[in-house]
Amino acid sequence: MRRKPTSVQALTELGRVRLSKSFFMRDMLHSEIAQVHGLLNAPDDPDLAIAAGTRLCEELLEPLQDRWGRVAVRGAYRNQEVNALGNRMMRAGKAGYNCAINESSAAGHIWDLRDKHGCMGATACVVVPAFYDLHPEPGGWQHLARWIDENLPYSWLQFFPKYWAFNINWHERPLRRIGSYVEPRGRWR
Repeated sequence: MRRKPTSVQALTELGRVRLSKSFFMRDMLHSEIAQVHGLLNAPDDPDLAIAAGTRLCEELLEPLQDRWGRVAVRGAYRNQEVNALGNRMMRAGKAGYNCAINESSAAGHIWDLRDKHGCMGATACVVVPAFYDLHPEPGGWQHLARWIDENLPYSWLQFFPKYWAFNINWHERPLRRIGSYVEPRGRWR
């Protein structure tokens, strides 16, 4: 059983954990919120975070990358402290903070916290540059949403306007929902 890293060496070792053929835990730990506020964005339960992150990477990110080219991770794992701060700042109207409450982020961006049903899950916010280059037109994100819906065992997707970035979630009990903050806005599926 791994413990929460509290030293550079321990964090280095956690970052070296390979989640899939292309992704390492280090790829998932970057957080602008943590960086700006001087917080350590490391899991309290590294084993649970690794298990959930491995499923996200192997079942969703790798097939996505195999089909469309490089997947750029914008953000992924958040620990409870980082996520809670992001939620407080969002509620205070600070631009750039978009975190839901910890209960809603469990088995989402907080990989090492099971949801209220005891299930694990993991979310990453990603961009697929080659896809965006092929479909920058209004509504172009829908082509990617349709491909993911037809080909991958995702739980939920949420699309954003900039480069068709999107949150992609793997979960033990998939919801199969698609939403968008870009036209057409709202719940797509």
